[in-house]
Amino acid sequence: MKSVRICIIGGGSRLWAIQFIKDLALQNKIGADVALYDIDIEAALRNKAVADRIFAINGKSDVLSASVAPTIDAGLKGADFVVIAIEPGVIGIRKYDLELPEKYGIHQSVGDTTGPGGIMRARRAIPLFLDFARKIESCCPDAWVINYTNPLTLCTAALYKAFPGIKAIGCCHEVFHLETFIAGKVAQRLGIATPDRREIEVDVTGLNHFTFITSALYKGEDQIPYLKTLAAGDDAFPDLTETAKKRVEEGKWFDSDHLVALRFLKDFGTLGAAGDRHLAEFVPFFLNSDQSAWRYGFVRTPYSYREEEDRRKKAKIYSDEELIARSSDEEGVDILLSLAGERTLKTNVNIPNSGQVGYIGNGHIVESNGYITENSIVPLVSTPPSVSIQTMIQRVEKEQDMILSAVCEGDTELLFEAFVSDPLVNISIDDAHKLFSEMLEYCTLRY
Repeated sequence: MKSVRICIIGGGSRLWAIQFIKDLALQNKIGADVALYDIDIEAALRNKAVADRIFAINGKSDVLSASVAPTIDAGLKGADFVVIAIEPGVIGIRKYDLELPEKYGIHQSVGDTTGPGGIMRARRAIPLFLDFARKIESCCPDAWVINYTNPLTLCTAALYKAFPGIKAIGCCHEVFHLETFIAGKVAQRLGIATPDRREIEVDVTGLNHFTFITSALYKGEDQIPYLKTLAAGDDAFPDLTETAKKRVEEGKWFDSDHLVALRFLKDFGTLGAAGDRHLAEFVPFFLNSDQSAWRYGFVRTPYSYREEEDRRKKAKIYSDEELIARSSDEEGVDILLSLAGERTLKTNVNIPNSGQVGYIGNGHIVESNGYITENSIVPLVSTPPSVSIQTMIQRVEKEQDMILSAVCEGDTELLFEAFVSDPLVNISIDDAHKLFSEMLEYCTLRY
């Protein structure tokens, strides 16, 4: 059995790190030493104890092990794979990412990828990722890097900015949820049991979280014409306000009915592929108020939830039952196994554009399908979406280019230009300056 070394930056994470370790325990192809690095070493130590239990409970202690790296260099030294899943700064900063814009009437459903909150998060994260890339170049230049951290496009771009020879991929599960949605529609149409989402072959194009699907094949038949028919129906877009209010009451912050995705299909000819919470933040149509979002069934995730969830995860004590490895819908370990030569995987990937997304500039991190095989990712050329969707995506591309340059060069004026260009910043230029100044003060990186 092949054995590899994996370094998890953000090894104290109670979400991505633990799920990755459980997925690792489910496979029988490789052995691994997992080095957990986190600036909060106590969190990494807690996760090591959990990892040890996962490996023991699942009968893998002989081939899988975990350790805590005292420094990032120690964790990266000799790594074959690097997983990055961090929170850039203390969780309390997200309060200002979300609530300062709200004072000015700007609503954000997530606030970690685009909009004022996403821009400030990028400002915190990009310098960290530049440093990670330099450390990787020094300690393990041949390692494959799997990034989960948002804003995923800009964090992945920063890795390539600092170390052009890096082998990095941005990993996101948003498309999977849309595949599940389509599988449900296939089942309704054909009167069959719901297929596994992997039976829906989608053609993915765009930028992370502003991603679109141009075809969706089930057993060779494209389902997009059927979905267009549904979207054109009189009852295609029911008012889901009461559903959304109930979700707020029950704290179901992540539920999506994909009505925003279908609205893109109806009005602009291409189906949205990310969840509605993410898609809505890139355009000015759906987030003018809570009521405008509730109309489509999605709700804004409040800071209070983020804060409470952070406390809950840190205090969580896992039962043995919770640590039994079961098949998840995440693909990080599948990607790792493919890069290690144990399988071939076709999935959506976020890597530099080399022509696979023809309407975006070369080098920009884009999301499309690709084949992942031993030490190789081969992107597949995506079918372009409608011209109107291309135009929307190109606007995001230019904004992201400005943000990356501004942060790397310390150019506050250019960062403001990106800030005020964002469609969520639909306020007066004077108020935009005020909000920008406040966010520069309160949304800076700190631990």
